Amino acid sequence: MKKKTLKDVVKFSGEGLHTGAFVNVEIHPADENFGIKFLRTDLTTDKFISVDVNHVVSTERCTTLESNGMTLNTTEHILASLCANGIDNALIKVDGPEIPILDGSAKPIVDLILKAGVIEQESDREYFELTEPIHFIDELTGAEYSAFPCDKLQVDTMIYFDSKHIGHQYASLNSLSDFNDQIAPCRTFVFSDDVEKLMGLGLIKGGDLKNAIVIASDGLDEASLKELSEKLGYHNVSINENGLVNSESLLFKNELARHKLLDIIGDVALLGKPLKARIFAKRPGHGANVKFTNLLKKKYLEQKKLKGKPVYNPDDEPIYDINGISKLLPHRYPFLLVDKIIELSKNLVVGIKNITMNENFFQGHFPENPIFPGVLQMEALAQTGGILALSNVEDPKEWDTFFLKMDNVKFKSKVVPGDTLILKMELLSPIRRGIVHMQGTAYVGNKVVSEGELTAQIIKKS
Repeated sequence: MKKKTLKDVVKFSGEGLHTGAFVNVEIHPADENFGIKFLRTDLTTDKFISVDVNHVVSTERCTTLESNGMTLNTTEHILASLCANGIDNALIKVDGPEIPILDGSAKPIVDLILKAGVIEQESDREYFELTEPIHFIDELTGAEYSAFPCDKLQVDTMIYFDSKHIGHQYASLNSLSDFNDQIAPCRTFVFSDDVEKLMGLGLIKGGDLKNAIVIASDGLDEASLKELSEKLGYHNVSINENGLVNSESLLFKNELARHKLLDIIGDVALLGKPLKARIFAKRPGHGANVKFTNLLKKKYLEQKKLKGKPVYNPDDEPIYDINGISKLLPHRYPFLLVDKIIELSKNLVVGIKNITMNENFFQGHFPENPIFPGVLQMEALAQTGGILALSNVEDPKEWDTFFLKMDNVKFKSKVVPGDTLILKMELLSPIRRGIVHMQGTAYVGNKVVSEGELTAQIIKKS
């Protein structure tokens, strides 16, 4: 699937739920590698607030982002709308501190996106495809999340409130194609007991019975109802048979669970990549959503780092065993640091080094805490790269490879006896005049233990 952006600019205005500020929003098409970013046009800056879970600074009844000294509240509905409609690249210009709440749902934004239209771009979409189940429990709230591999994004959510009006609710979204009709219209909600608390925290300054469902808390009497009316700026409010304050009915019997699902999609969009997974969420909220998304991002970064990790099956026949390697490389005990070659092509070679306590250098290199030296990891990579270099010349026995330099070398994790070192070397540029420029990466299990750019030269033996 290709990346997508808008055909035309989307514009809307309204009050922020928490700040009460009147804000204008414009969603602009963007280039194919731009991503989704916010720009505060009311501030004298040309810096962006990128959509990134690391930029979340508050989850008090909404998701607030901060970057480059700028904050933006209530980002979840607009992000859910863009995510569900496949928008990968967009610049969102905002002239205030908060995305307008509109009617409390994502439907007005979705309708404008559909009216503007969506176009495909040249680049392919890069998904985060979950490859193993993950589970998360937020100890602070008791929210529970499980995610499983799936060929698309699916979300199931269950909520429970100790209320005679709202007990258990369950909602499910099996395809993002159903979001616009089944999830987007579902409105945000609050219990009447929470209204005063939230006002005391300086929140819901733009709250109104037109942009939120207010549910009567158990025990709400006439005096409290009158006080609530005054707080919300109404003269007369009533409670219907469903326990809703000044509202005819829910759009769906499980509208509250569906809105929680909407929030999950908006908060998970902070991953920054479209997700393929099936998510089950019990009693979710913004704080727990963000913690769960942080876990997803950690898994994504691990997967990205290991995307090029070679597959090593000890049962497979090697391309070169130690005898074959000894015929190509001049190194001998105690300096031959490659045991076998398992993959070899024009631009790539993969070697294996088994680390044992019998290595001679462990006698002096921390014998009480043996660690395979980082410089020898680079040497092992270089010898592996030597096999690649010599495979590109006729009569390789007549040539030697010599190190010229190492750049951007990083040692990331210790290597100890019992480890199996997987050594991958990739050409960064074609071999010219005997100069071989390679990217080396060493793995132990699912960890990158060292990496660096290595340059060598093939020289004919004199």
